[in-house]
Amino acid sequence: MIKARKAANLTQHQVAKRLRRPQSFVAKYEGGERRVDVVEFIEICKAIEADPNKLLRILVQRTA
Repeated sequence: MIKARKAANLTQHQVAKRLRRPQSFVAKYEGGERRVDVVEFIEICKAIEADPNKLLRILVQRTA
């Protein structure tokens, strides 16, 4: 999700603002301190204008 955020030329602060969350929320899930549920994952994908299906496929491949 970090690559997708950076590809969209967004900072953590900008994503947090779109999500109406503190910047620490973004920092924690990007740093692996916090896991996100499916609803949060989809909201994050919308905020960074990324395809959730594509990102999920990448995640599944990396954990296989």
